Parts: sequence; structure tokens; C-alpha cells
Amino acid sequence: MTEASAPRNAVPAHACDSHTHVFDARFAAGPSPYALPAADLATHAAMRARTGTPRAVLVQPAPYGRDPACLLDALAREPGSLRGVMIADAGVADATLADWHAAGIRGLRFVEMPAPNASGGGGTGRYPGSIGTDQLALLAPRLRDLGWQAHLWAGASQLAELLPRLIPLGVPLVLDHLAMLRGIDDPALDAILRPLHLGQVWVKLTLCRAPRAGLPLEVLRGVQRALVAANSHQLLWGSDWPYVRMDPAPDAGAMLDLCLDWLGDTALAKRILVDNPARLFGFDG
Repeated sequence: MTEASAPRNAVPAHACDSHTHVFDARFAAGPSPYALPAADLATHAAMRARTGTPRAVLVQPAPYGRDPACLLDALAREPGSLRGVMIADAGVADATLADWHAAGIRGLRFVEMPAPNASGGGGTGRYPGSIGTDQLALLAPRLRDLGWQAHLWAGASQLAELLPRLIPLGVPLVLDHLAMLRGIDDPALDAILRPLHLGQVWVKLTLCRAPRAGLPLEVLRGVQRALVAANSHQLLWGSDWPYVRMDPAPDAGAMLDLCLDWLGDTALAKRILVDNPARLFGFDG
């Protein structure tokens, strides 16, 4: 993890970082493929203060599995500023979902992204402990009743196959990490842009994680430009702080600056950083 710098660009008031994680040594974690970073809520708040993003969405980290204790603790300490995305399968009790909703959780995450193999390349199985989209189909009626979203981490080609089956479920679908598009020549581009244009999906403009192999900035800029042109009312920005499994770790302030540089428009920046997350996650004011 690296210290976040202050962005050069003006960040709109009430900006939201829509993809972050909190790790707290007070809470037991299970087996982890990476060392847990020093990223408790106080450190998270300091990062947000430096980047000018007082609001944030906390996504359940893999080492905590299905134990929400760390996430719920953070939400309880900053109920006005934080929202959460948890993981669960269809066995979760209705009462548990209701308690989570009262605590500030607004969605569940589903992963189809293959875990890297021993040599660092793409494997064939999902990340250990992750929950696949088969469970989303079973949970959809309850997510609709709660007004929750489903956050999806999958490769762009996987999304092209999944979205025609998932969109009819009627649950807002939020695609992580630029939908893992590899450029504007990605064969899956139209399969992402079409439902985005129709307001059927949301996409997080998270630059550091997509794709894993690393692309030139101009390629990522082209992807962001295509997403903005398709529908800027369905876009979010997220840092993915504190950057686990990334060495060297990116700088959250620099990542935000890149996004703002490429947007080049204050009204557009306010829409993506403030208005859209307020509408999706239910922030007040």
C-alpha cells in the first residue's frame, strides 16, 4: 500500500470512491493469498481526506470470507459517509439481509474472474471463497425487494456471455474495473456499451485493475472515453485502495487525477463522482 497524494484537479464536494476495502487486525481473517495491508478505518479515512472523497463504498475483502464483522464495524462508525457491498449465497437468511441493509450494505458481489495460476497467468477457476453468478439468479428476488445491486467482477468476454442472462433478473448490475475491457478493439466492447447505453448496467472507472496484464494509459483512456460516451449517468469512480496483490501499489490520488484529466469537464466529474453514487447507494444530501 502506498500513501495517497492530493489530486491536482479540483474534486467536487461530496465525491465518492465507489470501490475500496478496509482491513482491521481486530477481526480474524481466514487464509489469504496476500498479506493483509495496514488499512483500517482510520487509515481509510486519511486516504479519503487526502483524495477529497469523503464518501466511499467498502467492498468485502476475500480474506474475511462471509464474515461481515469488519465491514459492519466500519459502517457503524461512519454511517453517513460509507456504504457496503457484502458477499452471500442463497442460503443467507432474510433477517440477516435486513440487518445488513439497516447497517448500510447496499449490494452483493459476485465473481467469475479466474484466479491467476502459479505462474501468474489466468487460471480456470474462480478466486477461492468467491460466489458466482449462479447464486445471483437465486438471490435476485430478494435483492430487488431490498433495492440492492449486484457487483460483478468478470472478464469482458465472460460479461458478454453473462449479461443477456443476468439483465432480465431486474437487479442493477455494477461492472467492476472498467468491465475488464482490453481496449476499444476488445471483441466484447459492444456487449458492454449496448446495455450501458440502455441504462441496464453500471460501470466503475477503476483504472488500476483492468486488465491484469497492464495496458498503456492511452488504451485505458480510450476505454473510459467510450464508456462516458455511451452513458455517463451510469458510471462510478473507484480507486480499489489499498491495492492488494499489486507491486508497486498505485497512488489513489494519481488514479483520480487521471480520471479527472480524461473527463476534462467539471459537470461530468460531479455526475460520476457525486450524483451517480448518491443515487445508486443512497447517500443523503
